[in-house]
Amino acid sequence: MKGISYSSYGGPEVLAYGEVRDPKVGPDSVLVKVRAAAVNPVDWKCREGYLDGILEPVFPVVPGWDVSGVVIRPGVSVTEFGVGDEVIGYVREDLLSRGTFAEYVAAPLRTLARKPRNLSFEEAAGLPLVGLTAYQVLVKVLQIRRGETVLVHAAAGGVGSIAVQLARHLGARVIGTASRANHDFVRGLGGEPVEYGEGLGERVRGLAPEGVDAAFDTVGGESLRVSANLLAPEGRLVSIADADVFDYGGRYYFVRPDAEDLLRVSELAEQGAVSVHVSETFPLERAADAHRLSEQGRTRGKIVVTVDWETEGGGGGGQGR
Repeated sequence: MKGISYSSYGGPEVLAYGEVRDPKVGPDSVLVKVRAAAVNPVDWKCREGYLDGILEPVFPVVPGWDVSGVVIRPGVSVTEFGVGDEVIGYVREDLLSRGTFAEYVAAPLRTLARKPRNLSFEEAAGLPLVGLTAYQVLVKVLQIRRGETVLVHAAAGGVGSIAVQLARHLGARVIGTASRANHDFVRGLGGEPVEYGEGLGERVRGLAPEGVDAAFDTVGGESLRVSANLLAPEGRLVSIADADVFDYGGRYYFVRPDAEDLLRVSELAEQGAVSVHVSETFPLERAADAHRLSEQGRTRGKIVVTVDWETEGGGGGGQGR
């Protein structure tokens, strides 16, 4: 089958488009015909080798953890999905090996849920990682309650934009940091935008003089320090970007695959509680360009890579031999 792979750590130039090994479908997995796969910052961080200390690479690595597509072959023990079912997945395993930037991926059941019926494949591909992250942090870790004030950093980004919507759905007031160019976008999500940078603490205090009940850090560094100083008594702090959060009495969180959580996220999307903004799409063979754009760190919403089956052909090579 066709796919993207890299045989050593490095920049976007190590990503090669061509033949990659066909996936084998285990008893508790399904073979998914990939329609779209989202780019996340963790993808290029893995490619650069930044996660080498926690994820063993098996080269050549096919990158990508997010996917939307169609089930074409269930594993022998699978009863949850059948041929033709449309699914989304956060297909992260314990090794860097078989990712979603390919024509097919073998996805374990624990990584999958049905695709929201009201989202396109491109939009749906952008939901799993960011949706799970926002859901697990806000609902399970921060345990946001109605009437609370939540500070969300990078509120126009992938995780941030979902977090703003979900926190509003939970009944919270949301203050979101964003560049001035993205303030209207954040308002449209239901948040109150503030410009990041020097003076951020004072700007947030102007909106929430008593402090915020919870802060969701997606940036790290100075944003983390400012967040800690803005917490109300008994305020909670979580970071997905900077382990120094422990120094401020907060918690570091790395999203995990969870089929039940992902199904809940899918249901929230169908209810209109959360939506996915796709800023740009790239064909599979231009995945390196998608990585370059993601590395600039200025994306509104999500960047998505698509597999065009009319031109790709989808040859029989990926049928799960």
